[in-house]
Amino acid sequence: MSSGLTQSERFLEGAGFDRAPWAVVFFASGIGAWFVLPGPWQWLSWIMGSLAVAFLSIAGLGREGRFPYLRQSILITAMASAAGCAVAWAKSDLAGTPGIARAVVGQVSGRVLLREEQPADHRVRLIVATRDPLNGKAIKVRLNLDLDRDRAGVTEGAVVKFRARLVPPAAPMLPGGYDFARTAWFSGLSATGSVLGDVTVTEPGDRGSLLMRLQRDLSRHVRANVSGSSGTIAAAFASGDRGAIALSDEKAMRDAGLTHLLSISGLHVSAVVAAIYVLAMRVLGLFPWIVLRVRLPLVAAGAGALAGIGYTVLTGAEVPTIRSCIGAVLVLLALALGREALSMRMIAVGALAILVVWPEALVGPSFQMSFAAVMAIVALHGAAPIRHLFAPRAEPWWIKTLRSLASLLLTGVVIELALLPIGLFHFHRAGVYGALANVIAIPLTTFVSMPMIALALLFDTIGLGAPFWWLTGKSLDLLLALAHWTASWPGAVTLLPSIGRGAFALFLVGGMWLALWRGRVRLWGLVPALLGFGLLLTLRPPDVLISGDARHVGITDAGEDLVVLRDSRSDFTRGNLTELAGMNGSTRLLAEWPGARCNQDFCLAALDRGGRTWTMLIARGNDAVAERELAAACERVDVVISPRFLPYSCRPRWLKADRRMLDRTGGLTLDLTRGEIQSVSAYEGLHPWWKPPATTYRKRSAINPDPTVTRDGTSRFDKIDGDPGTVEPNRANVTPSPAASANAALPQTASSDRAVDLPGASRSPPLRRDQ
Repeated sequence: MSSGLTQSERFLEGAGFDRAPWAVVFFASGIGAWFVLPGPWQWLSWIMGSLAVAFLSIAGLGREGRFPYLRQSILITAMASAAGCAVAWAKSDLAGTPGIARAVVGQVSGRVLLREEQPADHRVRLIVATRDPLNGKAIKVRLNLDLDRDRAGVTEGAVVKFRARLVPPAAPMLPGGYDFARTAWFSGLSATGSVLGDVTVTEPGDRGSLLMRLQRDLSRHVRANVSGSSGTIAAAFASGDRGAIALSDEKAMRDAGLTHLLSISGLHVSAVVAAIYVLAMRVLGLFPWIVLRVRLPLVAAGAGALAGIGYTVLTGAEVPTIRSCIGAVLVLLALALGREALSMRMIAVGALAILVVWPEALVGPSFQMSFAAVMAIVALHGAAPIRHLFAPRAEPWWIKTLRSLASLLLTGVVIELALLPIGLFHFHRAGVYGALANVIAIPLTTFVSMPMIALALLFDTIGLGAPFWWLTGKSLDLLLALAHWTASWPGAVTLLPSIGRGAFALFLVGGMWLALWRGRVRLWGLVPALLGFGLLLTLRPPDVLISGDARHVGITDAGEDLVVLRDSRSDFTRGNLTELAGMNGSTRLLAEWPGARCNQDFCLAALDRGGRTWTMLIARGNDAVAERELAAACERVDVVISPRFLPYSCRPRWLKADRRMLDRTGGLTLDLTRGEIQSVSAYEGLHPWWKPPATTYRKRSAINPDPTVTRDGTSRFDKIDGDPGTVEPNRANVTPSPAASANAALPQTASSDRAVDLPGASRSPPLRRDQ
C-alpha cells in the first residue's frame, strides 16, 4: 500500500495544473449522483460518504506531512463531490415548481409573460402567469395558441382570458425517454396545454421589453429580406428565433450532424467576438497616437466582450448561449493578460460558473455536447504529436492549405467521436457523416453567412443592404443543400435503443481521463471507453414498449418495422416509440400484423422469444366486457395490457400491466428473452417531479410461468421502494426461489395448447399458441 501511495504522490506531483479541472469534474459527479440516485437517504449517504472520505484523507495522510499532493487531491475532490450533490438538492428544494394535480379544462385568466412565434408549427407559444384552477395558487403555464386564433393584442404584459386544457408536465413516456417533468420543475412551469377557444384581451400589453421587441422585429426584418428556408436560418443566426425553421430542414440538419449550427452557442458567439476583436485591433492600429498610449489587446478584448454579451442578450440569453459567452469572455481575459487562451482550466472555470447557478444543466444534452466538443478540441490540439504535426512552418501555400484542411477534418472526427455517446444516450441516434459535412459547413457559416448578415444589417441603415442579403441567401441555400444531401446518404444516421446509464458512465469516465491528463497515462482512458463500446455492440431493443397510459404499445418485429397498437397523430408519441426501439421510424398496425388477431375490444399477439412463445392480450377499446369472458382469456396468456383498471379475476401468468400498475410504475419496456422489466419509476426514484408513488420492480431472469404465479394468479416481484407493509392489490410480495430463475427454455403450462378466445362483443377466430 505504501508503494502505491508513493507512486500516486509522484504522479500527482508531476501532473501540475492538470489536477485542477478534476475538482470541477467531481463537483459535477455530485450533481449527477443527485439526479441518478433514487431518494433522500441515498443523497444524504453520498454527501456523508464524501465528507467521510475527506476526513479520512486528513486523518490518515496528514501525519508527518507525507503525501501532500495525494491528501490535497482526495480532500478537494471529496469536498467538491459533496458540494455538488448539496447544490443540486438545494436548487431543487428552493426553485422547484410542482405541477398541477391533474388535467383540467376551464377558463384561464392571466398575464402573458413571454410570446414565442413558431410559424413552422402554425402556432404561437405563450408563457402565462395565472392561478391553478384547482386550488387558486399562483402558477406559470405554457400554452400553444393556434395561429388562426391569434390576435394582435396578445403580447407580453397583456392580460388575457380564454378557455384552455391544462395538463401536468409530462413524465417520460418510456424508460430512457425525454423527461419534460424534470425540465418544467426547474423552469418554474406548473402545466402545459392548448388554448381551445378565442382569446379575449382584457388589458393591453406593452409588447414586452425593448429587448424582446428588438429581437422580434429583427427576426421579421431578416425573413423579409431573405425568403424561404434560408431566411428562417438567417433569422436564427441574427436573433436566435428558430420558430420558423421548417421541420424537414431541421431534421436534415440533425441527420447531417449540423444541428448545432441552429442553436446560438459557442460557434456563433466566438465568431462575433473574434470578428470584433480583430476589427478593433486593425482599426485602432491605424492611429499611431492610440497605439503608443493604449494597450490595444486590452481594448480589443473589452470590445469583443461587450459584443459577445450584447449578442448573447439579443439572441435570448439561453443557457447554452450564456455558457458560450462566459467561455469567450474568459478567453479574452486570458489574451489580455498574456496567458494561454484555450486550456482545460478555462473550460473548468466556465463549467463551474454554469453548474453553481444551473446544476440541472448537467443532465441536459446541450451542456454535455458543448463542453465535450470544446474539451475534445483542446485535448486534441494540446497533445504534443498533434502540435508538432500542425505547427506553422515554411512551406508552399498549397501544402499549408492541405494541412489546414486535414486539421479541420481530424478535429471534426474527434468531435463526432466525443459527441457519439451523448447523442445515443439522449436521442438514440447519431450522425455518421457529420465530420465531413462540418468541414464545409463550419467555415461557410463562420466566414461567409454570419459576416454577410452583419454587413447586410449595417448597410441597411443607408439602404444598401440588398447585395449582402442576396449573398446571405445563397450561402444558406448551400448550407441547406449540403444538409439534405448528406442526410440522404445511405447509413447517414445510426439508430440504437437506449444505451443505459452504465455504458454512458463508462464513456464519460474514459473521455474525461483521455482529455484531462497528458502523456501516456491518458491512454488508460481507452479502457472504459472500449468497455462502453462493447456494451453498445450487445444492445438489443426491448421486445415490448408500453406507454404510461397503456394507450400506445409497440412490439419490435424481426423486420425493421415497429408494430404499434394504434396509429398516433402525435409525432412525439411515434418518435418516442421508434427511437427507444432503435428503429427507422416506420410503423405497422398490430391489427395488420400476421402474429396478431384483433377485434374491436382486444388484440391477441404471439411472440417467439427466449425459446418459447409468449402470448399477450392487449386492450384497444372502451366498451364493457363480460368479466367471466375476460378472466377466461387472461388465465391463458402471459401478459395483459390495458389502459383501464382490470378486475382481480384477470390473472395472467406473468404480468398484468393495467391502470392500477401503470399509475405506479409509469411506462414499461419488456425484454421477454431475459424476462426483464424496466419502468419509468425506476429511473425517476423519489425525485419531486415524479408524481406517482415511486415503486420499482427488481429485474429477474426469465422463469417458468407456473412457479411465478401466486395463488391470486399474478406475477411475483420484489417491491423495492415505498412502504414495505403496503402490498399492491392483487400482487404478492414474494421473491422467486433460485431454482425458479433458470434461463433455460421455458416449458409450457398445461393450458398452453388450448385456443385463446378474444373477449369482447365481436370475436375473431381464436389464436392458438402454436400459430
